[in-house]
Amino acid sequence: MPHQRFPKVEVLSVNPHEMKFILSETDTSMANALRRTMIAEVPTLAIDLVEFHENSTVLNDEYIAHRLGLIPLRYQLGDSLKAVDCQEVFLSHRDCVCYERCPRCSVEFELDVSYPVSSDDELFAPKTVTSTDLLSLNDQVQPAHFLSQDEQDESQDEGISIVKIGPGQRLKFKAIARLGISKEHAKWCPVAVATYRFWPIIHINHEQLATLSMDQKKELVQVCPDKILEIDGATGELRAVDNAWDICTYTEDLMYAQQAMKVRKEDDDFVSVTQSTDRFVFTVESTGAMDAEEIVFAALRVMKKRMTYLAQELENLKDM
Repeated sequence: MPHQRFPKVEVLSVNPHEMKFILSETDTSMANALRRTMIAEVPTLAIDLVEFHENSTVLNDEYIAHRLGLIPLRYQLGDSLKAVDCQEVFLSHRDCVCYERCPRCSVEFELDVSYPVSSDDELFAPKTVTSTDLLSLNDQVQPAHFLSQDEQDESQDEGISIVKIGPGQRLKFKAIARLGISKEHAKWCPVAVATYRFWPIIHINHEQLATLSMDQKKELVQVCPDKILEIDGATGELRAVDNAWDICTYTEDLMYAQQAMKVRKEDDDFVSVTQSTDRFVFTVESTGAMDAEEIVFAALRVMKKRMTYLAQELENLKDM
């Protein structure tokens, strides 16, 4: 088969809210397909319907309902702390055969918070209603109050703020979470960041560098704002730093400095930095709805499902 590719993945770092990996031996079409799938095609749960029973806060119903929709909801199995893909557990409400809603296509939340009026004349600070006040009727689906333990330690609130209420005010409602994708609405997006960078190819022409003085080599090191170059203390040779792939941003400062140092304009560059066309560094940050690793796997499953469907349709066309 011509142009057949076998992409490879090299994991650089993994934690619940962020993952970095290298996708290689493929091209930008596959890299961008994976990125766009993670952003727009991975199904998650989000609050979609809100029925207010009482709202005497300073915010109107629509404003609060919008805030509720942006609270990430995690699906966790049993006692596991890992937020996993829920598309095999829940159905879209459009595909479910129930009359209105059922546990197969929706998750119900309740909230009832009030601020009793005190008889004292003292002034009381407003009370913050947060995501921890949301009561889920499905123990496996809970709001993601914080992205990490560090975020929780630094936060002034117990969870994601919804609204502040004062004495005598009350907020009571019932909310329904449904399965969806962010192609329909951004509240279903599982990622805060899903991006990739081209792997830098740094070529150092030692033959050309031999014509430069040590001061000129130091100038090349200093002129590059990314600091991707260094001078070997033992040999005096110019070399790329170990983490050059991570900090390189392809600035043109190095190119302009080299042009001024060349004897002839047509001479080869002392250092050339180009973008690889088959190697990409991905960074995926989760909103908290799913672990970053699960987002990548879920996106790959979605892509595989779509490719299988496309292959089947092509086979059907052959049989016509």
